[in-house]
Order: sequence, then C-alpha cells, then structure tokens
Amino acid sequence: MLAYEKAGSGPPLLLIHGLGSCKEMWRPVVPLLAREREVVAIDLPGFGESPAGPETVEGLAASVAGFAAELGFERPHVAGNSMGGGIALALGASGQARTACAVSPIGFANDREALYARALLAMTRAMATALAPVAAPIAGNRMLRAATTAHAVGRPSRLPPEECAHWTRVYAQAPSFWALLRNAPGWQAPTPACATTVAWGDRDRLLIYSRQAPRARRRLPGARHVTLAGCGHVPTWDDPEQVAAVLLEASTG
Repeated sequence: MLAYEKAGSGPPLLLIHGLGSCKEMWRPVVPLLAREREVVAIDLPGFGESPAGPETVEGLAASVAGFAAELGFERPHVAGNSMGGGIALALGASGQARTACAVSPIGFANDREALYARALLAMTRAMATALAPVAAPIAGNRMLRAATTAHAVGRPSRLPPEECAHWTRVYAQAPSFWALLRNAPGWQAPTPACATTVAWGDRDRLLIYSRQAPRARRRLPGARHVTLAGCGHVPTWDDPEQVAAVLLEASTG
C-alpha cells in the first residue's frame, strides 16, 4: 500500500506528485478540492513515505492503478504534476482513469530538452543532499529560499519556509530518484482515451512552457489546454485557487 492522505467527499480524485517530490506538494489545493471531491494525495513508490517499487513511468502508473483498486476506486479522476502528469496521461491512455489532468507534464520534451531537465534535476538533487541538514535555516531566509526554488516555483515568496525545508529533505532522500531520472525526462506521452486537460505554468523553467506547451497542443489536439498564469513548474503554492479551479473543471463528468 502506498502512503497517502485523504480528505473530502464526492467523486474520487487521485493526486500524483513529480520526480523527487511527495504528496505534501498538494497541501494548499487539497482543502479547495475537498469541498467537491474525495481527494487522495499519494506518495509514489520510492518517494516520500512509500516503499520502493517500479522505476519506470509505466511501472509507476501500474502501481497507482493497483492502489486505486485497493481503495475500491474504479477509474477515478487523476491529476498529476511533472512526472505525475505523465503518469496521469498513461492512466488515461490505458483506460484506467475517468479523466486525466496533467500539470506541466513530462512526455513532450525533445532530446535536448530532456538532457537539460536531467542536468537541472541532478543539480537539484545534489543541492538538496548538501542542504538537507540545514534545510530549516536556509528555507527561513527569503533570499536563499528564492535562490534554491526559483527553477521549480514561479513565486518563491509564497512557498512557506517549513514546506520548502520539507521539500528539500524529501528530495534528498528519495531512493528511486536516480533510476527514474534516467528515463522519465525523455519519456513520450501516449494519447489518453478519456477527457484530458493539460495545464502549464507560464513561468515553468524546467519543462519549458514556451516550447513544450505548444508541442503538447499539437500532439494532443483533443485535449483541453490551459495556461496557469504566473505559475512555475510546481504551481500549487504559486496560485492554489487557480490550480484547484483547473483540477475541478478537469475532473467533471
């Protein structure tokens, strides 16, 4: 069983984090979603509090589908960020999701962009490992918090220090990080067979908005495509209300 947090009532909505992240990244949007959905935020295998497991995007998607079945969910709504967005698209393509919402997802990078993402994520892991013992005081300094998170969030001042410190420690400790770093950035997204939304932060500096969002529009012309104004790659603290509104609309039906 994967580690998870559950809130609210209504149609089930699974929330899936990205590479190196954890279920806590969804904290600011869960209360907004829980007014209308049974929200389940999970830790993927090998991240957060979940034990190690599959180390491919397809394997993680299968784990999430199995977890949903354990909870008694039949084709739940799914939403994910970054690698989690790719997993949401994979679940939609395999018929295991009622709707899929991918927020700044993997799956649309060319070779050069995938190489760039791998390098930046590897540097982030090295930085997190070095800073983990002093994560709290680093995160408590506004300028240092901005310097260490600007590639991930669009508005670093809105990320609470305690959340930033937690993100740093989780990133440093994830045992499945390196194996997934090898294949996730270059993974190519399939076409979902369900209603699909792709949302992209216009300040995304990792999976670059100006290049990959237009590519996603071309490759998935039947999806709904949304721009998250003022948001970075991990947008939940940048603008919780905007993100929640997109997720709620995406999981209708």
